[in-house]
Amino acid sequence: MLAHQLVVVQDAHLGVCPAEVEEAFLDFLEAVPTLGDGLLINGDLFDFFFAWGRVVPRGSVRMAAALQQLRARVPIAMTGGNHDRWGGTFWQELGIEFSPLGLPLQVGYRKALAIHGDGITERHWSARALYHLTKNPVVLGLFRWIHPDLAMKITDRMQHGLGNTVIDPAILDAAAGRQETWARAALAADPTLGLIIMGHTHRPACVDVAPGRTYLNPGAWVDGLKYAVVTGTAAELRTFA
Repeated sequence: MLAHQLVVVQDAHLGVCPAEVEEAFLDFLEAVPTLGDGLLINGDLFDFFFAWGRVVPRGSVRMAAALQQLRARVPIAMTGGNHDRWGGTFWQELGIEFSPLGLPLQVGYRKALAIHGDGITERHWSARALYHLTKNPVVLGLFRWIHPDLAMKITDRMQHGLGNTVIDPAILDAAAGRQETWARAALAADPTLGLIIMGHTHRPACVDVAPGRTYLNPGAWVDGLKYAVVTGTAAELRTFA
């Protein structure tokens, strides 16, 4: 996707966030064309989303319809997070560019990489194991055979294990530091890369590693309606009001 002024939002966790946070997100989508000429949703839009062959969770329908309407006005790209990377072809059918993992972008003349960030900074073996398990094609294939009603009940019981909403803040602070270290190394390794966008830790950051080379974490929409706007030369953390 190419944009000259890219709006970035992530970690909304729709479905478990307060109703007013979800309503504000719908207002935000209406405002996106006044904020930029493209939208990136960088993982965990939903607290759980899985696209079966002919079924999607009913709680996602209103938001999917709003995104489809917005797509008629600006291009939209989406990465999957540890809660919602199982979109299959559903988002593409709405005209939204989707990748379950990393997604290359072009912001002005700046080459960018968007990646949610889970599986990179975790230190505990169980978090790393869960990351690989939820990408395993055999596991996902078996999950697709479960009736959606039963599957949703199973995932309701697994929610605390999927994410970071109950983790000690000090652990997330440390993970955010490791994210920045990883991003600096990735920028140093690829001199053509000008921007890395990450989420997952819910910790906003905007670090100019070198002129025109930036690490960005917009923070979490669910934690105060945070987002960011990126151009070919700058990045700005914002709060929607």
